[in-house]
Amino acid sequence: YGRTVMVFNIAFMLQNVFQTFLTTAEKPKLGLMATLAAGITNMVLDAVFVGVFRWGVTGAAAATGISQCVGGILPLIYFARPNSSLLRLSLCRMDAGIIIKACTNGASELMTSISGSIVSILYNFQLLRFAGENGVAAYGVLMYVQFIFIAVFIGYNIGTAPVVGYNYGSGNNAELKNMLCKSLVVMGSAGAVMMVTAQALSYPLAGIFVGYDAQLLAMTHRAFGIFSLSFIIAGFNIFASSFFTALGNGAISAGISFMRTLVFQMAAVLILPLILRIDGIWWATTAAELLALAVSAFFLIKKKNTYHYA
Repeated sequence: YGRTVMVFNIAFMLQNVFQTFLTTAEKPKLGLMATLAAGITNMVLDAVFVGVFRWGVTGAAAATGISQCVGGILPLIYFARPNSSLLRLSLCRMDAGIIIKACTNGASELMTSISGSIVSILYNFQLLRFAGENGVAAYGVLMYVQFIFIAVFIGYNIGTAPVVGYNYGSGNNAELKNMLCKSLVVMGSAGAVMMVTAQALSYPLAGIFVGYDAQLLAMTHRAFGIFSLSFIIAGFNIFASSFFTALGNGAISAGISFMRTLVFQMAAVLILPLILRIDGIWWATTAAELLALAVSAFFLIKKKNTYHYA
């Protein structure tokens, strides 16, 4: 699977990069259409390659790769031709300074990706120690469902980051302040709704994955009830990191992500189980988000006069 998908890495990168450009070009609907086209292509080709041609894992990988080509090439064609936006695809010279700046500014996203793998290993180790294989299975369910909820925050911040960067670059401090205030309200409201929804649906959601085992279902239900409390906090931290990335301060953005996704998570998952046993593992994410919230608030207050958003 990996060997096949890696052939399409360029298309994968184009698909992700062009989403930001389409938002900047004030064409978010086109970005949504490209994403939907890629998703539909993936599903159709999965059915054909795996269900009809019986190509197995290789067929599934090929379907994913071709769908990424659809999501990457459609925006490429749009920007390469005359269009109604202010952005055009044209030849340019390489500027090492800009490339280094972009890489540095994206350090928070890099840190989040790296931390996720390390923390998952640590969680699984602790779960095997305190709850055995059932704990690992319950954690797998949490990760599947969490991605659906957290995707709301990630999608919002991907969409607003170019707008924040544009207003900061143009010196529109009033709109920058407006974006910050509204975004904090959105993050808080969405977080509250998602927490309540997750609490209400924790049992049926757990039942979809592990309904075959009553003991595992009970553990997953309790775990999700505790774990979902983190949703009301996570949005603020994700936004704060994205906000500083959009302002061009990769160091603070990376610092927030590093503390939130690695340092606080590792500390919580190592210490809390010593006090609360298995429940301590489920509380670890919420505890890490609370500590990260203090860091986010500190930097937002400290830098308000530097970036004039307050």
